[in-house]
Amino acid sequence: MAIVLGDNRYGKAETRVVRIVRDTDRHTIRDRNVSTALRGDFGDAHETGDQAHVLPTDTQKNTVFAYAREYGPAAPEAYAVAVADRLLEASPYATSAQVRVEEYAWDRILVTGPDGDPAGHDHSFVRRGTEVRTCAVTVEGRGAGRRVHVLSGLTDLTVLKSTGSEFKGFLKDEFTTLAETDDRVLATSLTAWWRWVPVTSTGSTGPTGSTGSTGSSDEPDWDAAYDSVRSTLLETFATTYSRALQETLQLMGTAVLEARPELAEVRFSAPNKHHFVVDLERFGMTNPGEVFHADDRPYGLIEAVVRRDDAPDDAVAWRDIAGL
Repeated sequence: MAIVLGDNRYGKAETRVVRIVRDTDRHTIRDRNVSTALRGDFGDAHETGDQAHVLPTDTQKNTVFAYAREYGPAAPEAYAVAVADRLLEASPYATSAQVRVEEYAWDRILVTGPDGDPAGHDHSFVRRGTEVRTCAVTVEGRGAGRRVHVLSGLTDLTVLKSTGSEFKGFLKDEFTTLAETDDRVLATSLTAWWRWVPVTSTGSTGPTGSTGSTGSSDEPDWDAAYDSVRSTLLETFATTYSRALQETLQLMGTAVLEARPELAEVRFSAPNKHHFVVDLERFGMTNPGEVFHADDRPYGLIEAVVRRDDAPDDAVAWRDIAGL
């Protein structure tokens, strides 16, 4: 029996980079947490300690910072493609590069304007909630035939509807204590990823491997697409009656795919943020669904994939994305 090296990758995790765009008096912020990873011919590093094929993770970190200068103002997807292409250029023994980006939103602080109405300040900001925009870009190869796989998404989008949801008709046994209800609070902290149809380059991508794009002449407006998908998810959650969180996720994913034909699938992870009605009868009081105990654990965890039935699988895009 021989013992051999299996699947492996290496990179630099969670480089925090903030890019402030200050080419005018009205500044903007791109606040990101960036992780990079390379796959390829790195067996000697594991088997003999030979680093000849290894691009140091410190170099990967410095690339993230350096590319923030030129590509940082762009959408996270475009920035990630540019970084991935540069890492492949610098590491000839790598066959693919993955760049994952978490982007934290900042809103302008409202101040009283000259006309007495509130207006967003030019260079002062407040961090927005817990929601994080995400993307994961995997680039395979270089030049003609280069393959770009893009996932976009969000995490920790906490939503709640105070009615318009039920949960009943479920299986019961001797350990079942949960009562059926036709009016409950439905809340979750949503993680959603949507996969773009992959792009294959037909020619050279230039001396640096990228201009911050996928190599496609009809590259989407990533920021506008993110806003559109997020809006569709929220509107569907708010306006549809829910017989189960599973049904709600199915409806949300369907609405996104119907609105965005360039997307192949949507994947969800949705922990149920339970809200239990508090029994106030012992205090001589009624509680007509107005006072709740919010319990953060244990929690139900619903995960689902909503996809087009003709969408090709893309294992490369999802590789190393935990939980999906």
